[in-house]
Amino acid sequence: MRNEDRGFARRRLDTELHFYRLAAKRPNFTQDLLRAVRQALGVPVAEITKALGINRSALFELELSEGRGKISLNSMERVASAMGCKLVYAIVPIGGKTLEAMGEMRKWMKAGNRG
Repeated sequence: MRNEDRGFARRRLDTELHFYRLAAKRPNFTQDLLRAVRQALGVPVAEITKALGINRSALFELELSEGRGKISLNSMERVASAMGCKLVYAIVPIGGKTLEAMGEMRKWMKAGNRG
């Protein structure tokens, strides 16, 4: 990818990821998200288990594994879909930085290593 294309891609992603960067500043923002959304929406456990073809204990195990960071994206998507939701995830720089700022920093570090 050419440098100007890379810069354009970073700026576009920075705009699209703005709210994800804000969320990432909060510690453990997505921990226990499945349970929190289920409870906030008032979706009965029976409705989700029926849609997924699993029992209650399997759903609670999925929620626990999500809280421990051990759940797969596929499982997260299936549970979200059973609640009438969509899983959306993002990769954002640590500390709320933008991709543009990180790209500039990498460019300067690379230039410093040449000299």
